[in-house]
Amino acid sequence: MMSIYQSIGTASAKVVDRVMVALVSGLELEFGRGAGAALAHRFLDAEEADFRWDARVEERWIGTYEGMDDDGLELDRIAICGRLDGSWFCAIMLVDGDGQAHGMMGCRQFRSLVTARDAMLHAH
Repeated sequence: MMSIYQSIGTASAKVVDRVMVALVSGLELEFGRGAGAALAHRFLDAEEADFRWDARVEERWIGTYEGMDDDGLELDRIAICGRLDGSWFCAIMLVDGDGQAHGMMGCRQFRSLVTARDAMLHAH
């Protein structure tokens, strides 16, 4: 079994929550103070795979995705861990050759980076 493990960035809590901070800040600029947090959760629900992909701090290639669709798109399964909205997570993502997320096969929440990273390293 071959896998690739890559660290995406520094895993301090201040750095890894950058996705939600940027989202809330942008929404508050557009819609006013107080509306940002509520709208951010709606955006997160609608585009969860993209937000989790952007919030990753580490990733590991698991293998190619053998999907049922025959649209010619080749996707890889990539295990990631990161922090989003104050919680550590591990997720299995479907990603194309250009590094764009196309979906999420599953996601689990954890209390610490150590347990999220351990789940990522043992994902298959």
